[in-house]
Amino acid sequence: MAWDRNQMAARAAQELQDGWYVNLGIGIPTLVSNYIPEGMTVTLQSENGMLGMGPFPYEGEEDPDLINAGKQTITELPHTAYFDSAQSFAMIRGGKIAMAILGAMEVAENGDLANWMIPGKLVKGMGGAMDLVAGVGRVVVVMDHANKHGESKVLKACTLPLTGTGVVDRIITNLGVLDVVEGGLKLVELAEGVTEEELRAATEATIVN
Repeated sequence: MAWDRNQMAARAAQELQDGWYVNLGIGIPTLVSNYIPEGMTVTLQSENGMLGMGPFPYEGEEDPDLINAGKQTITELPHTAYFDSAQSFAMIRGGKIAMAILGAMEVAENGDLANWMIPGKLVKGMGGAMDLVAGVGRVVVVMDHANKHGESKVLKACTLPLTGTGVVDRIITNLGVLDVVEGGLKLVELAEGVTEEELRAATEATIVN
């Protein structure tokens, strides 16, 4: 047993706090918008120029002009605001965004993050990831614990080009939740049905007690 994509997104939604402005990255993080706790006010920011994103639309209600940074159709809210990319990145670089929830290809035990390219593969661009990890207050990564070859993505050191060094605060995977602390990663929570031994066996990085 392990968390699926929606359960990982629901767990990541528990990181949200009332009144926060939050950026959701491409992939599993976009699902977090569907799990914002009832009664909590969280404003979602997209680096393509939207503040106040609603949940994904129901089938047949999509508006092709309303998309997030991952090119997925989304919904607007009564307080939604639109602006250009320069304004969007001024918010990010100016420290106005409390948290970014991002996907990753690799995370290292010291908080290094690689999430923008694989050498030799076609890349559309790094997007806003480098600005986000440098400018937001807290960085939470949501990803599968292993890649499609079964190799750990939670490493002693990243092998792919870095997005940022020492920027990740918390890692949420299909196996559990880990915090970046001095000397390695600290186990915070296990996914339902996953044992500590299973998580440790799937992790290359150092897990400290």
